[in-house]
Amino acid sequence: MALQRLVLVRHGESLGNEAASLAESTGSQVVDIPTRDADTPLSPTGAEQGSAVGIALTGLGLDESAAVWSSPYLRARHTGELAIAAAGLRLVPRIDERLRDRELGVLDKLTSAGVLARYPDEAARKAHLGKFYYRPPGGESWVDVALRLRSFLADAVAAPADHGVVFAHEAIVYLIRYVLEGWDEGTVLDAARTAPVRNAAITVLERGDEAGAPWRATLVGDVSHLQRSGVETTMHAGAEHAERH
Repeated sequence: MALQRLVLVRHGESLGNEAASLAESTGSQVVDIPTRDADTPLSPTGAEQGSAVGIALTGLGLDESAAVWSSPYLRARHTGELAIAAAGLRLVPRIDERLRDRELGVLDKLTSAGVLARYPDEAARKAHLGKFYYRPPGGESWVDVALRLRSFLADAVAAPADHGVVFAHEAIVYLIRYVLEGWDEGTVLDAARTAPVRNAAITVLERGDEAGAPWRATLVGDVSHLQRSGVETTMHAGAEHAERH
C-alpha cells in the first residue's frame, strides 16, 4: 500500500496574519506581534475556519485509516485539531518539523518597508537572486524548504495508507506541489503570484494506482466549505517578509 491522495490544508487565519496585514497597510516597519512565529495562535475567525475544514474532510471521504501530519507551529496544529474534531474522526496528527513555515532569519517580523529601511543590501540581494534562491541571513530560501519537503514526502508517500492530510502553511502548499507535480522555478513562483492560498483552503493531489504514476491536482485552493459554513474567507496578501503563512 502507498499513498494515492494527499490533502493539503493551509492553517486558518492567525493573529500574525492580522498583524502583518495591518503593519503593511499602515507603513509600519515591524509587525506588532509578541509571540515567536511558532507560537502565534489562530484568530477567532481562524478557529471557525479550522472547524469548517472538518466539513471538507468528511466530504472527501476521509476516515480513520488516513495518515495525518502537521507542522509543529501552533496555528497549523490547532487548525488540524479543530478540523479532525469537527469531522468526528479519532486521528492524532503526527507533528513533523519538516512541515514548518519558511524561516525568515533576520527579516522575521519586518514588513517590506522595514526590510528596505533596515537591510537595504538584503533587499538588493533578493532582487538580484530572485525569490526562489534568496536566503536571508539566518533564514531559508524556497529551495531550502523544498529540500526538507523532499525528505518528508519520501516518507509520506511510502506511508501504509491510501489517503493523507497535511496541515501546514502557504509556502508548504506551493512547494509540495513543486516537488510532487514536477514544477520548475517559474511555475511555482507564478502560482505564488497569481493564485494565493487562502486561509483554511484545501488542495488535493492524486495519482493513479500504477507504479510511477504522476501526481496531479484535482482540487486547488478550495474554500467552499467556509462558504457553506457561513465562515469568513480571508487572504492576507502582503510582503512575504511580514506574512505568517
